[in-house]
Amino acid sequence: MADLLNKKCIPCSIGTDPLTEDEIIVFFKELQDGWKVIDHHHIKKTYKFKDFNEALNFTNKVGELAESEGHHPDIHLSWGKVVIEIWTHKINGLHENDFILAAKIDEL
Repeated sequence: MADLLNKKCIPCSIGTDPLTEDEIIVFFKELQDGWKVIDHHHIKKTYKFKDFNEALNFTNKVGELAESEGHHPDIHLSWGKVVIEIWTHKINGLHENDFILAAKIDEL
């Protein structure tokens, strides 16, 4: 995972191919437990917290990270829980950036 943590999200272009199944497997192995690959299209993880305030604080940290990386996940906030879904909307699939962001979110 150190590799992903040392990288920065770089904007990709429309027309860039999403990662192949084999490429997804390689990057997925670098993530911490809890992430799931959904339909080879996006990755998803649920984080649990003791209350709404902790979940909100985490959400705000994810938002700050997303802004600094220029790559924005879907964030679902509820009482004691935050669900993160990541994919590259521009290519409608997974890109290395998604795994970089996921690894950095886990470090928060």
